[in-house]
Amino acid sequence: MTAKRFYDWQTAGGTDDVMRLVNCLEQADIQWCAIGGVAVNHWAEEPMVTQDVDFVVATESIEKTVERLEAEGFACSRFEWSVNFKGNSKVSLQLSTEDFYQDFVFRAVPADVHGILLRVASLRDTLAGKIKAWSTIDRRQSKRIKDLGDISRLVESHPELWSELPPALQTQIERPESQTC
Repeated sequence: MTAKRFYDWQTAGGTDDVMRLVNCLEQADIQWCAIGGVAVNHWAEEPMVTQDVDFVVATESIEKTVERLEAEGFACSRFEWSVNFKGNSKVSLQLSTEDFYQDFVFRAVPADVHGILLRVASLRDTLAGKIKAWSTIDRRQSKRIKDLGDISRLVESHPELWSELPPALQTQIERPESQTC
């Protein structure tokens, strides 16, 4: 089974929704990139299936993105820090509107994630986004634990990142040189 078929099976047809998102943004020439778990999946050695596709667009393109995705048939829900879209699958497309992520689009790189070609945040931006998410005290514990796991996956795949972790994370994530199989 290919990575794309596995993802599609896990998300009840999510490949189509993600590809429609990518095509819509690319055809509209909108600067964007995936962040969060999708970006971690690109940078980590072992990908994990996620049913959320978090992404960000340049600030001036937020309303254009909403209009284009609604015209593409996605249902839209607005929240304080995001605009969420739902297509025909289990995948939730979450457009972050937080200022913190806005510059990520300018450092995005092309990637193949689960067999889908898209843009993802740079390695260091992906780490910074995960550290921010983990540091958000009012996030659900299960989300913060997942963020910690994602940070660990990034550090395991890119040991040079360990020195960039804040001290609170360095106490929770082993230095890669000391890890054993």
